[in-house]
Amino acid sequence: MASTTRTQIRPRALLHASGGPRYAVALTVDAIGTGLLRPFLLLYGVVVLRLSAPEAGIAMTVGIVVGLLCMPAVGRWLDRGARSTVVAASMLVRVLGVVLLLAIPEGSAALFTMPALFLGVGNQTWPAAHAALVATVAHGRERDAALAAGRALRNAGLGAGALLATVCLAGGTTALRSLAVVTALAYLVAAALTWSVRVHARPASPAAVAVAVAAEDGGAESAPRMGALLAANVIYAFCLNIPEIALPLVLVTQMHASPMWPAVIFVANTMLVVTLQVPVTVLLSRFPRRSVLVVAGAVLTASYLGFLAAVSIGQEWVAPAVAVVSVLCTFGEIIYAGSATALVTALAPAHALGRVLARFQLSTGFGLAVSPAALTALAPHGPVALWGGLAAGTLLAACAVAA
Repeated sequence: MASTTRTQIRPRALLHASGGPRYAVALTVDAIGTGLLRPFLLLYGVVVLRLSAPEAGIAMTVGIVVGLLCMPAVGRWLDRGARSTVVAASMLVRVLGVVLLLAIPEGSAALFTMPALFLGVGNQTWPAAHAALVATVAHGRERDAALAAGRALRNAGLGAGALLATVCLAGGTTALRSLAVVTALAYLVAAALTWSVRVHARPASPAAVAVAVAAEDGGAESAPRMGALLAANVIYAFCLNIPEIALPLVLVTQMHASPMWPAVIFVANTMLVVTLQVPVTVLLSRFPRRSVLVVAGAVLTASYLGFLAAVSIGQEWVAPAVAVVSVLCTFGEIIYAGSATALVTALAPAHALGRVLARFQLSTGFGLAVSPAALTALAPHGPVALWGGLAAGTLLAACAVAA
């Protein structure tokens, strides 16, 4: 964990460590397909199925919750040695979700829950399955760079898909249905490519597992306890929703700025993640992963305090100041994303990698699920409650990681 070895960016080696060319293509196709529909799923429910926004929102929340509840089973499946099979299954489940979405008649809120459920299961399963696959084909700091490359590639695909979908939205209901069809085809192609990679880990023998469990109960080789780390991760994960929820809420509804500013900030965030995720992760590979994760908390805390200062200046300068501070927040997000999964993967014992990654995804998913409610509840109480609360919580989380 305290290794100071610095990884070099070698594109061919990085591609191999990330699962190989076919898997990279599968990730790209999957991300573009996700970008086509995922940001507009609520809109699909409202425009195409004629549901109310609360009905569609509740159905999507149910899908996320059920997806999280499936994570323990996914973890056990991974620990039996499955890797590419689980990733492909997460894509096939979403194919089923989109097919059901296309089959739903107008006005059926109850039936809308079913595709939202399958899409939620696939979306929650994918991160842990992908991390386990990368951990099987790459090791050490090369694995960290490969995980960062996967995130950058996925963000690029999501951005491209969302941009394409935005252009097509002028077509109304027909365009949304067409986007859903293309999404299903993209998931199907990605699943086939992933299945063909055939990455499988040798599961630990019962005797080896028994020895490992005994060690965990008090031996020198016990796996570190991760309760504090996973709890801190719930707070860290809030940063992923800042550009999408907190900043539009503050800028448009409270500061009455142009909607252009949240859009610019979101695009800038995506571009920075795509271009800097791998270089920053590689640059910080000379430091212990836990220390880097603490630094991520400090940077995020500083950015939240920066937002607090930005909204306190003159009205005409609020939006530009928030945009500048958002760059610091994005750097905190990049440092967090490049170190958190890498740290958990490095700490996890081989025989329990799947279950540990599942628990980590459970904490991340929970943070993403509760953050919209928390952010929208804090915002009406003023900037100090919102940004001060986020800063205090993130600082405590960083201290928990350090301890």
